[in-house]
Amino acid sequence: MQFLRTAFWVVIAVGLAFFCMANYVPVTVRLWGDMVMDTKLPVLLIGAFLLGALPFWIMARATRWRLKRRLDSSERALAAATAAAASPPPAPTPAALAPEQPAVAAITDSPTANPSLTGPA
Repeated sequence: MQFLRTAFWVVIAVGLAFFCMANYVPVTVRLWGDMVMDTKLPVLLIGAFLLGALPFWIMARATRWRLKRRLDSSERALAAATAAAASPPPAPTPAALAPEQPAVAAITDSPTANPSLTGPA
């Protein structure tokens, strides 16, 4: 993949060099009012291309920065969740270690409240 990218840029650079050599002629550009600029055609075209590419380059850098921040935030959240899941459970409290006490039956004064306490009838 790196080779294809390098080959592409080499072809573009060679084509640009041939274009510049074939069209290296002076050009007069009227900017505004009576301002006139004399420059060579390749310089004018390359400058115009770079000036036009600048907003898109800035937009791409801003998008890349924003996505990198989102990815870093997601990675931090994942690391925190993984650390929380991997940590040992909290130590039990002494109250949790005590055995359960059996339920105590309510004692009343009335013998009819608890038939097992009544004697022979």
